[in-house]
Order: sequence, then C-alpha cells, then structure tokens
Amino acid sequence: MASIKQFQVTFDCAEPERVARFWCEVLGYVVPPPPKGFATWDDFARSLPPERRGAAFACIDPSGVGPRLFFQRVPEGKTVKNRLHLDVRVGTGLVGEERLAALEAECTRLVALGAVRVRLLLADGVNESCLTMQDVEGNEFCLD
Repeated sequence: MASIKQFQVTFDCAEPERVARFWCEVLGYVVPPPPKGFATWDDFARSLPPERRGAAFACIDPSGVGPRLFFQRVPEGKTVKNRLHLDVRVGTGLVGEERLAALEAECTRLVALGAVRVRLLLADGVNESCLTMQDVEGNEFCLD
C-alpha cells in the first residue's frame, strides 16, 4: 500500500502576507518561525533582493495535523471562479436552524476580518446548508 503524502495548499495572490494572516485567523493557524539565522520574518525579508520581498508567506496548523498553506505573489489578478476552494467545516453534524446559526455566527466573525458574504445555499434534501464567501482577495470558500 502506498504511503500517505503530506501536501500544502498554495494560493496565488497579490499580497501574500495579508492573505496568509487572514487565513490564520479563519483557521486558527499560525505563522511558522522565521528561517534559521533570522530573529524575525522582517529580518529575513531584508536579506532578500527587493523584488523578492513580500513575494511569499505561509501559515501552519499549530497542531501539525492540517496542511501548510502557502501564499505566492503573482502578477495577474483573479478573474474567474476558483477551480479549487476550501470548505471551512463549522457546521459538521448540525442540521436545520442549529446549522444555520453556526454558519451565520462564523460568517459574522469572518466579515469582520475582511471576508465577503456571497450567498447562502439552503438545505435541499441531499445537501445541508452552506454559505459561500470570499476571502480578502476575492477567492471563494464555503462555510460548511
């Protein structure tokens, strides 16, 4: 049997640190320590050529269970719907009004961080309710 591979999720974006810090707040992730030999990430950034400063940033699950999230600066802006998105699981096991209340509470918290509410998809007999949102750069994600 093949071994399970670790993976990271990579985001293309205009402002890597800003988007990474947003996702840290959403998921309870943290910024990893700076590379060996640097006291801070700012110290590390100053060691890079000017064109590489701010080009990438990452965040990690402090428990080590979830994947690393990596954010890289790209020159083009987002123009179409994501082909991949994250589902933030806040309503697992909940149904009906209890699920809607959990989704709405998390939506309120994330809007305060800069997210945008897109639409509520109500339960349809097959799927439970979920809330479509956008992060600080317009990338779609769901509260599920």
